[in-house]
Amino acid sequence: AGPAGQTGRTGTPPTAGTRPTGAGRVPGGAGGGGGILGSSTPNAALTAALQADAGTYTWVAATIGANQAAGYQLASGEPVMAVGGFNGTDPWPTLAVFEQYVADGEIHFFISGGNGGGGGGGSSSSNEIANWVQSNFTASTIGGSTVYDLSTGAAS
Repeated sequence: AGPAGQTGRTGTPPTAGTRPTGAGRVPGGAGGGGGILGSSTPNAALTAALQADAGTYTWVAATIGANQAAGYQLASGEPVMAVGGFNGTDPWPTLAVFEQYVADGEIHFFISGGNGGGGGGGSSSSNEIANWVQSNFTASTIGGSTVYDLSTGAAS
């Protein structure tokens, strides 16, 4: 029997600084999104952009789904909003709430390409947010990811 009555556990726990690999994980830290249960791993340029002026924002970025948000948050060490919850299907935040966060300057970037990301698959709320961002802000590419700077105000 192992610690606290655990039985059947064998092997060595991972050491600090190791990262799991496998389905959905992007090898070598390349940009882009991962598959289900595999978070995104941004490259150095996107990570640096997320960290720039991070203290000014409640969230350095927002993206559809927690799996997508997790990689950005882990790489940058800064909070990233998971629009639509775990897989982008929860109806939070609503478009009205998201618009208010943007108007209040609480979110720096929207990173396109999460589950739902304007192409279906998320909740109607997630899709509305992605579509609103795409219609009102200018897309740019940072480290291979499509990013919208929400701090610039809506495009006219």
